[in-house]
Amino acid sequence: MACNRGERLPVVDSDGTLKGTVSCCDLLKIFLREDEVIAAEVRHDVVARLYGTHTETFRVELDDGVVTLAGQVHETALIPLAACLARTVPGVADVRCALVGTPSHPDLDPDLPDPGRPVT
Repeated sequence: MACNRGERLPVVDSDGTLKGTVSCCDLLKIFLREDEVIAAEVRHDVVARLYGTHTETFRVELDDGVVTLAGQVHETALIPLAACLARTVPGVADVRCALVGTPSHPDLDPDLPDPGRPVT
C-alpha cells in the first residue's frame, strides 16, 4: 500500500476470487486504542502473569503508545521478557524499560553487591 500509494487492497482467496477489500483504516484500527486500555492490558497480560498481582512498586505508564515499565522487581531475570511481551500488546509503539532489582541487604549478605549502588 505504501509503495503504490494505494488506499485499498483486494482480498482474494486461494483461487484468486475477490472476497473484499481492506483499507489503511482497517489495518491501523488495532493501533488506535486509548492509552489507559493499552496500559490495563499490559498490567494484566504482562505484569500480572510474570510478577503476580502484588506489584505495588511496579508502574506501567503510557504516552501516545509508548509504554514505560518502571519500578522494583524481585525477579530481575524476567525484565527482558517483560519488555519483549509488552511490545506484543496491540497499540504499543515502543517500550522503555526502567525496571530494577530490589536492593540487597548488605547486613544480611555482605558479600553480594548492592544493585542500587554504582560499582567503583
